[in-house]
Amino acid sequence: MSQRTIAEKISCTGIGLHTGSPVQLTLHPARVGTGVVFVRSDLSHPVEIPARRESVTSTQMATTLGVGDATVSTVEHLLSALYSLGVDNVRVEVDGPEIPVMDGSAASFVFLIRSAGLFEQDAARPRLRIQKPVEVRDGDRSLRVEPCDGLRVSYFVDYAHPAIGRQSLESVEIDGETFENDIARARTFGFLQDVEALWRNGLARGGNLDNTVVMDEHRVLNDDGLRWPDEFVRHKILDLVGDLSLLGLPLAGHVIAVRGGHALHTALVEAILAEPSAWVIEGRDAESTLGPVTFQTPARASA
Repeated sequence: MSQRTIAEKISCTGIGLHTGSPVQLTLHPARVGTGVVFVRSDLSHPVEIPARRESVTSTQMATTLGVGDATVSTVEHLLSALYSLGVDNVRVEVDGPEIPVMDGSAASFVFLIRSAGLFEQDAARPRLRIQKPVEVRDGDRSLRVEPCDGLRVSYFVDYAHPAIGRQSLESVEIDGETFENDIARARTFGFLQDVEALWRNGLARGGNLDNTVVMDEHRVLNDDGLRWPDEFVRHKILDLVGDLSLLGLPLAGHVIAVRGGHALHTALVEAILAEPSAWVIEGRDAESTLGPVTFQTPARASA
């Protein structure tokens, strides 16, 4: 397969889920080997932030990337759409510290990418193929990746809430069609009892019933209800795909997640990079096609 970028520049506007501030997002086509690069355009000197594991600065309630004092948060929904639709190279210009939440899912970003169109580039698309299992744990929570021809995800969640309970989806093949039809519209969710604590920590200031599935102690409060009965686990898969894209290459492996979250997702990425004997890079026909795709081996993986 060849690397791909978008065919033309395209923009959207919205508010940040946690900041509540207006923000404009613009996707720009990028050259072979660029990868996904966020650009904070509102600063006195624009700062480029690669969408890579070494750029992660926080996983509290969302995935935040940064370089120096410049950060961009809630990147996972956009990253999941870019990854699943096969966009390898793109510059993501944003005029604030957070990606717009839109409706709380990745559907708006899928629409944006489809509207821009995809452009095949004249370079091979390398991928990282898992050859032996890698696992991270945090108590009764775990993520494990096993060998597989493409990217597959099995996800299991267990919440002590009557609207969620135990949900799972097993062996979901992550490609453009499956993601767009079965995963992209799943929205982020939260609990009413947590809202005040989030506000005290400067989070969820842009959250509302138009962009978040909100639950009280007993039920879903949104007038339109759920998009699927298992929308919660579908959204966890959406988040996972975005976080896995921080590998910097497409992944061939079966990821099995039990009660995961952003911290554990990125810990798995870190653990994979720290274990080069567990994988091989396929489709690398020349170093020049890889651009910035290099790996920094972390000291250890942590949840």
